[in-house]
Amino acid sequence: MANVVFIHGLWVAHTAWQPWIELFHAHGHRAVAPPWPGEHATPEQTRRHAADQAGNGIDELTEHFAKHLEQFDAPPVVIGHSFGGLIAQKLLGQNRAAAAIAIDPAPIKGVKPLPFTQLRSAFPILGNPGNKGRAKGLTEAQWRYGFGNALSQAESDALWRQWAIPSPGRPLFEAAAANFAKNSPAKVDTANSTRGPLLITGATADHTVAPASTRAAHRLYEKSSAITDFHEFDGRGHSLTIDHGWRDVADVALDWMAQRQVTRAA
Repeated sequence: MANVVFIHGLWVAHTAWQPWIELFHAHGHRAVAPPWPGEHATPEQTRRHAADQAGNGIDELTEHFAKHLEQFDAPPVVIGHSFGGLIAQKLLGQNRAAAAIAIDPAPIKGVKPLPFTQLRSAFPILGNPGNKGRAKGLTEAQWRYGFGNALSQAESDALWRQWAIPSPGRPLFEAAAANFAKNSPAKVDTANSTRGPLLITGATADHTVAPASTRAAHRLYEKSSAITDFHEFDGRGHSLTIDHGWRDVADVALDWMAQRQVTRAA
């Protein structure tokens, strides 16, 4: 069975992975979901101490999670959502993970499509340059547009109350400028043919990471002979890892791990 490390994205607490952890444990895997640097044990504590996360960028986040991966006796499988998916790709490209699943990942360097929905979802942070050095959260309405647009109003609001947290703005600014920066921290070694298998997923109703973005990310791996798979969830939004349909997404991840034989004795 596999060791698995879950990495969340912006604005969602690490504890939201708990149902996934329990499911993966039930399937014989050892799974953990470390917090981001500066994130506290509960969403409530993180909301009260938002400034503790401020200033962390993509490189800092990648090294933070690399240290967690080093605690295992062999590289684990990394599963990341949104910016967690970008970090998972970086760790895999650096051969620090055995395999990776990037669920609706934030755009890496080289992804060119920038749909209006994606711009609008990011504007609450990118609209103020001062947010680069801050940690900011989304309002209930902003969350509804970026995460809960494929859900009922009631479910979107409930998820915001339960899991929404402030997150550092710096990763978003770094990703937005990636194609204009030679040494962008959002750069991934997509040509690496010695890495383990990768699954990228998209969602057709995602406003925060539009399907055009995830498809473009998948195409960037064409120069690598390593396994790079793609799966798209029809009618799902950016909340797909935490909403009522999370089990469908988790089952795809488990099935892919079994298909690609990315398991090892824990």
